[in-house]
Amino acid sequence: MEDTIVLYPSPGRGHLFSMVELGKQILEQHPSISITIIISAMPTESISIDDPYFSTLCNTNPFITLIHLPQVSLPPNTSFSPLDFVASFFELPELNNTNLHHTLLNLSKSSNIKALIIDFFCSAAFEFVSSRHNIPIYFFFTTGANGLPMFLHLPILDKIITKSLKDLDMIIDLHGMPKIQSKEVPPAISDRSHRVYQYFVDTAKLMIKSAGLVINTFELLERRALQAIQEGKCGAPDEPVPPLFCVGPLLTTSESKIEHECLTWLDSQPTRSVLFLCFGSMGVFSSRQLRETAIGLEKSGVRFLWVVRPPLADSQTQAGKSNEPCLELLLPEGFLERTKDRGFLVNSWAPQGEILNHGSVGGFVTHCGWNSLLEALCAGVPMVAWPLYAEQRMNRIFMVEEMKVALACREAEDDQFVNAAELEERVIELMNSKKGEAVRERVLKLREDAVVAKSDGGSSCIAMARLVDSFNNWKPRA
Repeated sequence: MEDTIVLYPSPGRGHLFSMVELGKQILEQHPSISITIIISAMPTESISIDDPYFSTLCNTNPFITLIHLPQVSLPPNTSFSPLDFVASFFELPELNNTNLHHTLLNLSKSSNIKALIIDFFCSAAFEFVSSRHNIPIYFFFTTGANGLPMFLHLPILDKIITKSLKDLDMIIDLHGMPKIQSKEVPPAISDRSHRVYQYFVDTAKLMIKSAGLVINTFELLERRALQAIQEGKCGAPDEPVPPLFCVGPLLTTSESKIEHECLTWLDSQPTRSVLFLCFGSMGVFSSRQLRETAIGLEKSGVRFLWVVRPPLADSQTQAGKSNEPCLELLLPEGFLERTKDRGFLVNSWAPQGEILNHGSVGGFVTHCGWNSLLEALCAGVPMVAWPLYAEQRMNRIFMVEEMKVALACREAEDDQFVNAAELEERVIELMNSKKGEAVRERVLKLREDAVVAKSDGGSSCIAMARLVDSFNNWKPRA
């Protein structure tokens, strides 16, 4: 029987794409094995086996096999408030445990399963699978290592702090990361009254029991955090952290042969003159914030390429295209006409990786998602950090204070609103100041470090080799 490595990503395309890239990298290191990716989807999400992404993936990578789990449903009374939505990412894999078990049993009839790598949110599979299958289980940490000390400390913080972090005005000072205010901690671990908090605490405990932590980063990017973890300064002293495998940056490569019209527009712009604004697939603004953003961009005088998504609960959409906003109705009157010579707006999907790597792009306003950060870094594009949700406020601290690859965009404390003057100032500072140029130089240096890390003999290449070797040398931990 052939050897296979099974990858189990969390629902959601961002997590899926980075794990697919992990599978490709494993194959490059060990072409004699195969990769099996087990795919699940949120009930609200449509991921079909006929999706062009999957068909292209399988056609170009014959040693990657996709297995789609049957659709499962969350309880009918499930709320989709922000924290409930995060909780559902833990709960769906739990509902899928039986399907996963049968899938692994069937797969083991034709393949020798060497290892299972699960997404952080798929922690419900850890004990369920480990009690039924004699295989090593690794966690894939899709965000950066800078946040890992916080998660490893979480079970300890849970014992010594009895109140929710959101109700405390305190500084958190942990080994391996800069000091952060309690309000900057991700919402999912700042409210201990919500069930999602316990999911994170339990997952942190399970990570310690795993065969290893695979992280989408490289050593020179997050040296301080990695050193603290490896020196045993994070988490309980009597529970050593399993091996770390920093194999990044793992970036999704475009398989599309169709050139987006925004790339044609970029071709006509001066080098490094365009500011790119994109806030991820879930980055949605209110109508008020959209208008304020437009005002700030117009006043800045900077060339821009802006991906605009329709506001929540907004019916101002194009007839027949309910998922695309009618820009004339959403933005200030006359904005499109006044900025037509220096601005380009995209009201749907845009090829972010290709845009960032275009020579005309000189800056990036980002929501601080980890994949976006890595894409900008590897393209040599400095950033303005404008976090929206999840761990992104904490990421902003790392980006600005630790990595020094971004300028911080500051929002109002009460409603997280960013006014036009703040955006205007940050944009001009990034694109037309010595401070912005210093950030650019830092990003360009880290881009070189990323290339070295992924090359033969580089830290990420060596880590990938260690990971593959560990599949064969695994022994159950005492």
